[in-house]
Amino acid sequence: MTLARTWSVGLVGVRGALVEVELDIAQGLPGVALVGLPDAVVRQSVDRVRAAVVNTGGEFPARRITIGLSPASMPKQGSGFDLALAVAVLAAAGTVPAASIDRLVLLGELGLDGSVRPIRGVLPAVLAAARAGHEQVVVPAANADEAALVDGVEVLAVGSLGQVVEHLAGRCRLAAHERAVPPDAAPIADLGDVVGQSVGRRAVEIAAAGGHHLFLAGPPGAGKTMLAERLPGLLPPLDEQAALEVTAIHSIAGTLPSAAPLLTRPPFEAPHHSATMAALVGGGSGQIRPGALCRAHRGVLFLDETPEFPRAVLDTLRQPLERGEVTISRASGAATFPCRAQLVLAANPCPCASAAGDTACTCSPLERRRYRSRLSGPLLDRIDLRVELPPVTRAAWLDGVGEPESTAVVARRVLQARAVAAERLAGTGLALNSQVPGRLLRGRFAPPRASLALAERALERGALSVRGFDRVQRVAWTLADLAGHTVPGPDEIAEALGMRLQRAAA
Repeated sequence: MTLARTWSVGLVGVRGALVEVELDIAQGLPGVALVGLPDAVVRQSVDRVRAAVVNTGGEFPARRITIGLSPASMPKQGSGFDLALAVAVLAAAGTVPAASIDRLVLLGELGLDGSVRPIRGVLPAVLAAARAGHEQVVVPAANADEAALVDGVEVLAVGSLGQVVEHLAGRCRLAAHERAVPPDAAPIADLGDVVGQSVGRRAVEIAAAGGHHLFLAGPPGAGKTMLAERLPGLLPPLDEQAALEVTAIHSIAGTLPSAAPLLTRPPFEAPHHSATMAALVGGGSGQIRPGALCRAHRGVLFLDETPEFPRAVLDTLRQPLERGEVTISRASGAATFPCRAQLVLAANPCPCASAAGDTACTCSPLERRRYRSRLSGPLLDRIDLRVELPPVTRAAWLDGVGEPESTAVVARRVLQARAVAAERLAGTGLALNSQVPGRLLRGRFAPPRASLALAERALERGALSVRGFDRVQRVAWTLADLAGHTVPGPDEIAEALGMRLQRAAA
């Protein structure tokens, strides 16, 4: 037979699309024509496949070979098509039965010696194969646990092209892979390590309970980074659907730990302030990759030394934070990634960042204003909680003021508050107070008018925008849930307003 067909998967954002690999061997001068919008990596796969087939003991046909990747209009990127191309060559040459590969999905990169190497994006690729009705996939052994996360699909783990040939020829059948027992989760950073900073601890608890964005300002050593690193530990573990979403993103990004193929904890991303726009949001010159914001989906994105980030880079966060997803467009196509993450910003009071406070600061008022102006007003307007952290006192550090509450204790309160909010929001498609739109805050979930008097006065004198007014109400609902109240009262509105205006008044 001179015509063979196999299947592989191409990735578009976090979703996979089945790619039909057709290979025809015809009379004519020896050569390979690869069609179907392949990128440079896919074009180079012909040389990898030729060497792998020969070094495995097979014969690469010295005839005219045409390879078609369908759908032809979808760009094909990456080295994950290597294994499918090699098996198609062997089937067309008669080395393996063509009938054995007609519905088989093959994923993997080939080494020149015939070894099958791991690739990115195996989880979304296998999910796409399952949605298309395919029941068996062949993946690199290093990606087998990740592929086995998908129910209803038989996973065959291989380490070399020779193993695939022996299996398809019926000489040495491969057994379905069984996912290994996941290792024990690494210990999380405990909130009990943070001494003092009752205001900061309170803000982190509120942020975790309602899914609110947070801005921490204070001198070096005040605990900004410690508080931010402990926020993910206060969030509930990811449910099955959320875990698959997060794992798929990290699989595409190439940041999925090999020992833990399924991420069950909210992720934490802390890019350096030298990060580019593509590194923060996503992009790339070839295949579009998710950035730090997307990798923090359902978790926390922490930007330490926020004023040191380029202002244009920070402002790219504004639309994704509102929509919960980011679409990155290129001439070759577009990719959409979910990015519903909690944003935590941290900043020093001034450029010199003197730990001794204002008494030792050498910055002029103009330098301070310029430093703070690097954070645009529209970005700060999307931050629900803005907290000024004072320096840690000697009494809190050396003498102590009692045993601080641990992450486990605070996480229980957060979980209870989230359950109350979810029950109240049942039927709306929402789960967190931070997600409630303004029309519901002014209608079904409107606090008593008397409770809003303080916030209304701030709105009238221009201290609050309309967006800020809605965000104060959302935080107030979270405070009410933590306190066990059915509706926010004047105290909750006042505390929410204070946490929003604190930075502006500093």
